[in-house]
Amino acid sequence: MEQFFQQLTNGLAVGSIYALIALGYTMVYGVLKLINFAHSDMFTLGAYLGLTLLTSLALTDHIGPLWGTVVLALMVMGLVAMVGALLDRVAYRPLRESPRLSAVVSALGASIFLQNTVMLIYGARYRVYPHDILPRVALDVFGLQIPLVRILILCASLTMMAMLYIFIQRTRIGTAIRAAAIDQGAARLMGIDVNRVILMVFLVGPALGGAAGLMVGLYYGQINFTMGWGYGLKAFTAAILGGIGNIPGAMLGGVLLGVVESLGAAYLSFAWKDAIAFCVLILILIVRPTGLLGERVAEKV
Repeated sequence: MEQFFQQLTNGLAVGSIYALIALGYTMVYGVLKLINFAHSDMFTLGAYLGLTLLTSLALTDHIGPLWGTVVLALMVMGLVAMVGALLDRVAYRPLRESPRLSAVVSALGASIFLQNTVMLIYGARYRVYPHDILPRVALDVFGLQIPLVRILILCASLTMMAMLYIFIQRTRIGTAIRAAAIDQGAARLMGIDVNRVILMVFLVGPALGGAAGLMVGLYYGQINFTMGWGYGLKAFTAAILGGIGNIPGAMLGGVLLGVVESLGAAYLSFAWKDAIAFCVLILILIVRPTGLLGERVAEKV
């Protein structure tokens, strides 16, 4: 049972990271009906920016490990959000009225450009996070020894997901995002600036992806310029699993995928963990083709 709960908590932590990345995919798809392939590179950029700021500013030395990490996360999220807004302005907005395939090709080109830019700046070798950022200690939770960094990642991810849900459901901008996701034409007729809504989506989604990249660096200690491909694929799978375009679905899909992967690797085979996750995805989609929570859209008449 101890091994089961250890793997369960590990799966929840990893799954919450998948969920943060998946939210960026599902928000862009919900509003633009576009798969933003460059979103996974926002995740990679967040990991590298976190390492750069961590080593250059030494925040954890000046204001302590916990608050230093919080400030570091906010800085990374802000910088990656600005890159996401620039990406929308350069790669997507000029193609807003073009066929959807043009935007998909632009997204692929942006992904290749960002990945190679990171490689040229930081090099192709693995980069290592300092090991003394957060105390490598375990907390006793009901007799179970759980690493502190795992608990912090899980709590931070759940907090950000809860804040995003409240933002989407309880604020005027969130209402505008939901309206644009249902029908952009009707949203414009109601006085909503759709371009501003899309800009907000490209700010929030990459910010969450950048935070996820920082979490991976702190959790595993190593990053590389191709890491976005693997995590992006898992996050995209999580978004489909929960129901692409559905924010709670992306959260649920990411957490579920992380738990299935972790338990499968522990009890079956580590080499088969990806296959197990995709088999679960296929089985669920056979039963519910729209995903666990489905896509909430209105009927157009």
